Amino acid sequence: MAFFTQAVNVLKILVMAVGAGLGAWGVINLMEGYGNDNRATRS
Repeated sequence: MAFFTQAVNVLKILVMAVGAGLGAWGVINLMEGYGNDNRATRS
């Protein structure tokens, strides 16, 4: 039973790490998108 408990804890850590990475990627994509909405800088 201890093996399963440890496996679940490792999976929780992996899921949190993947979620944090996707969240950071999303925030970066949002910030990059905001740079293109200024009409004066578009040519």
